[in-house]
Amino acid sequence: MDPARLAVIGRLVEEGLQRGEMAGAVVLVARQGRIAYLRAFGHRQLEPDDVAMTTGTVFDLASLTKPVATATSVMKLVELGQVKLDDPVAKHVPEFGQNGKQAVTVFQLLTHQGGLTPDNALRDYEEGPEKAWRRIWALPLTAEPGSRFIYSDVGFMVLGELVQRVSGTSVHEFSRRNIYGPLGMSDTGYLPEERLQKRAAATEQRDGRWMCGEVHDPRAYLLGGIAGHAGLFSTAEDLAVYAQMMIQGGQYGGVQVMQPATVAQMTTPHRAGDGLRSPGWDMCTGYSSNRGDLFSPRAFGHGGFTGTAMWIDPGLDLIVIFLSNRLHPDGKGTVNPLIGRIGTVAAAAIVQAPAAPPADEPATRGEVLAGIDVLVRDGFQQLKGRRVGLITNQTGVNRDGVSTVELLRRAEGVQLKALFSPEHGLEGKLDAAVADTEDARTGLPVFSLYGENRTPAAKSLEGLDTLVFDIQDIGARFYTYISTMGNAMRSAAEHKLRFVVLDRPNPINGVDVAGPVLDDGRQSFVGFHTLPVRHGMTVGELAAMFNDELKWGADLHIIPVEGWRRQDYFDRTGLLWVNPSPNMRSLAQAVLYPGIGLLETTNLSVGRGTDTPFEVIGAPWLDGIQLAGTLNHSGLEGVRFVPVRFTPTSSKHAGALCGGVNITVIDRSRFRPVRTGLEIARQLHRLYPKDWDAQKFNGLLADRQTLEFVLAGKSVDEMESGWAAELDEFLTRRSRFLKY
Repeated sequence: MDPARLAVIGRLVEEGLQRGEMAGAVVLVARQGRIAYLRAFGHRQLEPDDVAMTTGTVFDLASLTKPVATATSVMKLVELGQVKLDDPVAKHVPEFGQNGKQAVTVFQLLTHQGGLTPDNALRDYEEGPEKAWRRIWALPLTAEPGSRFIYSDVGFMVLGELVQRVSGTSVHEFSRRNIYGPLGMSDTGYLPEERLQKRAAATEQRDGRWMCGEVHDPRAYLLGGIAGHAGLFSTAEDLAVYAQMMIQGGQYGGVQVMQPATVAQMTTPHRAGDGLRSPGWDMCTGYSSNRGDLFSPRAFGHGGFTGTAMWIDPGLDLIVIFLSNRLHPDGKGTVNPLIGRIGTVAAAAIVQAPAAPPADEPATRGEVLAGIDVLVRDGFQQLKGRRVGLITNQTGVNRDGVSTVELLRRAEGVQLKALFSPEHGLEGKLDAAVADTEDARTGLPVFSLYGENRTPAAKSLEGLDTLVFDIQDIGARFYTYISTMGNAMRSAAEHKLRFVVLDRPNPINGVDVAGPVLDDGRQSFVGFHTLPVRHGMTVGELAAMFNDELKWGADLHIIPVEGWRRQDYFDRTGLLWVNPSPNMRSLAQAVLYPGIGLLETTNLSVGRGTDTPFEVIGAPWLDGIQLAGTLNHSGLEGVRFVPVRFTPTSSKHAGALCGGVNITVIDRSRFRPVRTGLEIARQLHRLYPKDWDAQKFNGLLADRQTLEFVLAGKSVDEMESGWAAELDEFLTRRSRFLKY
């Protein structure tokens, strides 16, 4: 990070102090696992005496308690199998199910969509916690659950009580034992002990005393200082440990406090009213005024009434923490605009894209294990005594480049009896139907699943008790290898065979999900299941979804990837890249594919027959200079367009000179391939309505509403709004099957 740019933060805070926005503050910025900026400003107390702020000052976090204590504890219970996100809260807290609240779910409370009031009257708490809870249980709904986003302290109070009921310990004790203690966050917790009170920033007065290390929120105070919505105290450096743990998929310093799949579920965006929330976290709502303007779409954060905020951006590998005592001494300070500016400056201070992860994260060859590597390491125990048919192609190799065919053939106790090949054949070289053949190296029969049959024929399964799938997917719905897997797994279920998936990383990351969900009824070999265009799942996770949602009842076993973080692209794994198909020749092309691939059912060349498929598009009727200029001014982020001319040697417009554009991704963290593909489509229809065959655009898109929006000239924002509800539903479906 650029120190000169980070220095601007100091000027902004000093100006805020002069305006009286707070008495003092601590600002911490961290990137790639290292603190880049940490500084204390002003005073932690002005009345009755001046006490200087220090970087070790303990702050009342107020509503930062919601994600850091309560939501994290709830998600830990989900991980332990003691709670499900779609559980009715009343299943665990029966008293809550009064006055129409019996169907309110845990997920709805975590995303402030439970229909509860923001706060009930303070007088409801003045006769002690027991009567306060009775009044909370009796509260009526203010909206139909799931219909509106209403930020609710009450909802998180209830979640705090849910932690108590399920775990048998308070949210204070549960979070200390399961999160803060293992992470070494010794300055974090409820009810700070005396040593921490002495370092605490002052807020306002209560009963004639200044509150230092005593919770400011009056309802949390009347509940004894421990509540789901407020009451947590911490320091900037402790919070940085928590934030880095979230970026690193639940682990820090060699300690795994949550599984990567839990963190992914907790940070997946969901539609909440007109904005986006994840379970416990703000992402983009009316409460996001403290969010940096230059954060990536993957950023999540939260603020607190006392003048606190933390934003975590996995896309930029960036953490921004701002802690202040804006209520001291007169309760009139305001800091959210300042926090947002600091976040923007921090993001602008990045002088290079994320390169290597911190030293304790997997980043180099040999540290990320694909499913085949795990199988080899475990001595093939999962296949011992099995008669195996292997579905694979040239991508089925271990981290040393040895084929899965050869590894299984040599494996002691495993009988490899047949091979099955997908589209493009066993060697990945064919762009036509594939015939059955024999493997020259092993003499094994090779049954084609992209020829006369796309499902294993009964005869090909004779003598087998197990089918193994090992093929590298790309991460787009219409890439056919997942259809081959689905067809084969359904056949395995019908013939009572075990189905084993050797999982592999999603090469374009397992976090980003985009595009409309396939219209039910349009399932095909290029649209096997109701997935969005970019699904953000591994083949193993997809296999679990197919088996469950399509009710096959297959004897499914998944050999997982180890060491992979969902946010990682393939170049962070250290694994060997093997071209998955003849026209998928690089990770750069895979990144573009979910958007540019959508266009190839129309009369547009997407670069097949050139050296750079999916990196160029064009046609004889297209003016590349005009299209590039239009697209470069369309507001697309992380990508630029250069006018070119090219002549494909095969496929669309073979032998014809085409005008077109070269597509260059300049910032992968901001680039959105599906959005880019749709913007290109709408501009093609606007500029070349008589030349571009827009009706065929639905071939891979498979969403009639979005096609109609393209034909009507609607903006991509309007298209995304049109599928927002179905995408949100998919994210909820998807969350059940995430393994990393």
